[in-house]
Amino acid sequence: MTIYLVRHAHAGKRDRWDGDDRTRPLSDKGWSQAKALAARLAPLSPAALWSSPYQRCRQTLEPLAEITGFPIAVSPSLSEGADIVAAIELLAGVDIPAVCCTHGDVVPSVVDTLARRGMEVTTPADWRKATIWVITREGGEFARAHVWPPPTL
Repeated sequence: MTIYLVRHAHAGKRDRWDGDDRTRPLSDKGWSQAKALAARLAPLSPAALWSSPYQRCRQTLEPLAEITGFPIAVSPSLSEGADIVAAIELLAGVDIPAVCCTHGDVVPSVVDTLARRGMEVTTPADWRKATIWVITREGGEFARAHVWPPPTL
């Protein structure tokens, strides 16, 4: 079983956004990345889409939702600053191939924690925006992970 853990696409500079950071949208570059991510992930037949409640994460998955017809489920466990145990519990509870979009603090914490628990990481780490961590579970255990770089535009 595979989980695709996505760091949200480009959303511009946090310090240039006037307003609640939870509502900061994707930039034009981010929308292009989101469309490229959808083109890459749709052929892999994900059966569920999960997102942080932050707008930039939901928007990262919108093109994929349009292609697949699946709704985007929102979970605070994927929020920026989320409790890593809660994020891992969410991923552990996913029992169908899924795409989960989260933030730049959550992705490395999840991957590093799972690696310390025995998951094999087969590529060098890449934490850039719009990366996809391909996490394989076998027998309910997190077995392996590798990362795909952000789409080239």
